[in-house]
Amino acid sequence: MAILKMTKTKNEKKLEVILPEHVAIIMDGNGRWAKRQHKSRIFGHKAGMQNVETIALAANNLGVKVLTLFAFSTENWGRPQDEVNYLMKLPIDFFNTFVPELIENNIKVEGIGEIDDLPEKTRQAFLNAVEDTKDNTGLILNFAINYGGRTEIVDATKSIVNQVLQGKIKTEDIDEKLFQNNLLTNTLAEKANPDLIIRTSGEQRISNFLLWQSAYSEFYFSPKLWPDYTAEDLEEALAAYSNRDRRFGKIRES
Repeated sequence: MAILKMTKTKNEKKLEVILPEHVAIIMDGNGRWAKRQHKSRIFGHKAGMQNVETIALAANNLGVKVLTLFAFSTENWGRPQDEVNYLMKLPIDFFNTFVPELIENNIKVEGIGEIDDLPEKTRQAFLNAVEDTKDNTGLILNFAINYGGRTEIVDATKSIVNQVLQGKIKTEDIDEKLFQNNLLTNTLAEKANPDLIIRTSGEQRISNFLLWQSAYSEFYFSPKLWPDYTAEDLEEALAAYSNRDRRFGKIRES
């Protein structure tokens, strides 16, 4: 774990914070934020997507290695068609606008989910962003788009079964490491499992997000609606994480 120096007191005293390498965020509250503004849900989604840039840059500056953002779930297809159509347009607008700044800040775009099932223009905008930032070595900005944790586990199971049937592995070869290597997050290697999962809007549930990977994640629930979530809020979450005692089911010797 890296150590982060950050100012947290009125007297500008410095605190040492143990920094999580992989932070995942369930970006919740766009619709409620828009309702408070007496606007449509679409207005909230636009504000939420604009805030992605703010938080990504903050995470990069703070030294986070991976930032996974739950952008669109497999269940979200059940929303009204006008809203879904707009949500599919947002990545196009986001990448067209912010990829140059991501490149300037050495941020690399990756993603997990059923990317091939996205509308063609949305899929291509995402793939272009991945290609344009592939040589960057800073923060990995990992979008979970058309993603569902249960589907990921089922698909991993199917993949392993096929490998057994094809004679590539034996049933006795199946263990946690092999299973994890068949999940969508396998490209993140040792950083596949988030150290910290943040959910905004005050809701306290996981919503089918990174079910396997979150087995020993720390959780932090913020009352802020996602469009109102700031870099300072992220710092507070990281500071809270630094005070957690992560034992991974074991007992720490005194």
